[in-house]
Amino acid sequence: MKLLRLKLNVPFRSLAAGFEIHFLREWDYESCLDFQPYCLAGRNGSGKSNVLEALAAIFYHLECVYLDTLPDGFRFGPDNPDGFQGEKSTPDAFELGYFFKNENLRPIRRALKPSVPSVAHIRITKTSGDRPRVFWLNRSDYEDSDEIELRDRSQVKEFLPKFILGYSSGHNEILSLPFFKMRFIHFDEYLNRLIGGLDYGGKPEGGMIYLDDQFSQAILLCHYLFPSEAVTKIFEEKIGLKDIRRFRIIVRRAMVRRFDPSRDTEEEKRNRFFLLTTENWVDPRFVTVELTAKLSGHYNANNEFQAGLIDKLIQCSTAHYQGSPPEKEGDASDLILDYWVDDETRKAFQYHFGVGVGGSEDLSKAASALNLFQSLQTLLTLNYYKVDDQTKAELYRSDSLYVNETIPLPASHERIMRFKDFELIKEGVTSSLYGKSLSDGEHQLAHTIGLCLLFRHEQALFLLDEPETHLNPDWRASYISTLRAALEADAGTKNVMREVLLTSHSPFIISDCRQENVLVFEKDQGGKVEWHYPEFNTFGASSNAITIKIFGQKETIGDYALTRLEALRQRLGEGESPDALIDQAGDELGDSVEKTIFINQALDKQEGK
Repeated sequence: MKLLRLKLNVPFRSLAAGFEIHFLREWDYESCLDFQPYCLAGRNGSGKSNVLEALAAIFYHLECVYLDTLPDGFRFGPDNPDGFQGEKSTPDAFELGYFFKNENLRPIRRALKPSVPSVAHIRITKTSGDRPRVFWLNRSDYEDSDEIELRDRSQVKEFLPKFILGYSSGHNEILSLPFFKMRFIHFDEYLNRLIGGLDYGGKPEGGMIYLDDQFSQAILLCHYLFPSEAVTKIFEEKIGLKDIRRFRIIVRRAMVRRFDPSRDTEEEKRNRFFLLTTENWVDPRFVTVELTAKLSGHYNANNEFQAGLIDKLIQCSTAHYQGSPPEKEGDASDLILDYWVDDETRKAFQYHFGVGVGGSEDLSKAASALNLFQSLQTLLTLNYYKVDDQTKAELYRSDSLYVNETIPLPASHERIMRFKDFELIKEGVTSSLYGKSLSDGEHQLAHTIGLCLLFRHEQALFLLDEPETHLNPDWRASYISTLRAALEADAGTKNVMREVLLTSHSPFIISDCRQENVLVFEKDQGGKVEWHYPEFNTFGASSNAITIKIFGQKETIGDYALTRLEALRQRLGEGESPDALIDQAGDELGDSVEKTIFINQALDKQEGK
């Protein structure tokens, strides 16, 4: 997808009603397949992150409207007056426009220029109290129809981004909130199929994924089990990572008791909220289930064994063992899976998780790595099994800024899935190096670049909130080029239409973005958030120029050092010896523009100018 325009018709966080932002503009339509990230820059609290948060909230609402599977009791109804309604969202009124590339589009008329790829121009509008409406504005270019509004849910889903990916280096709870809500929808999707005895496809239907710390090892694992030279070269050149030596996966098989909505009568549904929020262990509407049962193998109608995710992980392992299977509620046992990473291990993962894509080995490896990641994502999502139904119900209707405090992960040994002994091979390191031993900067670079590599062939929207905060100046200076190398790692990415929005305070990031892709945010004296394009060419501009013109920081040295220099300047004005003050400045202060200006002032005074 490629964003064109966002307008909010009601207030959202610090953004006022009427706030409007433009992305790809009409005269740049021909470059809609080019990788040109948008950098939202500005001081802390200027409102730039609120744009990412608004987009995350909007796409969460759209997913909930058009998903086929939603938790029981999630939607609004007589027994659930606070449930989800397509007519109510936060923000509750908006206009969103974007291009979407659909491989099935075959032009019959061309309103766009011949050089513009075949893309659907989508506009989504929502007014307060109404459901979102989806319009395919250039439909007549591809179909013999003058009806531009898409009313069929299956058709709408064809023009929504496949993945919305969120990352924040800090504790931006507003950005993570809709992703956490979707994470619990994924959990309930699995749980309802488990309790109802229904088939589960092995991965969640929804495409919103928040890549927090618990996913970092899974990201690296997927890349190194399906390695391609273009991918591993990035990790080796930037961080020195050469491979994974070994790792352990621990799967906790736990018996838990859950409410079965299919056993509810109409009369009892009126008391359902009470039933969901009390531990009624004797009520027959509660059933005991083993959480990972739907991820284990089963026999089909022809009595043929169909391996599940856990069976595949077992068959890929170098060694494994398990305690006694749990039999009753409260029981649990750990399945220990050890992996020594070599060619045979990779062949096993290729056999069980490999996906063949015609035309390119790189495409197949990328698809296989993503397939494994989504499988691991399901297991990691089950780590929230201890969250009770009342807390989940409160989360679904929450605007809380404290998600991580409200919904903590269980203790490590109680999690359904966790990694352990994740040993890396790093250039110049001869002793054992574990994933958690990486520095904050190494971890952040591997995490953010790794997720872009993982989804590089997908029409995804990447919402990256300050992805460079822990990086050293060298890595900040090369971050956009590294990001470009990741999203253009092989030939198969050339025709992928994806969008990257990132917020940043780094002049190095801004210097690698085109002027029309830098959006500068400020608050006026009344607190209203406004944005504008820079009034100078940002691409290739010096960090000093960017710091001065965008962040209003005219000095190139720290505040305390500046006060020391101002004290020397004051003493110069009071008549002290210029030679003595020049010597003191030389001894006390390092090289800077400010120091040079002061020395020139002292020399001028010494010469009587």
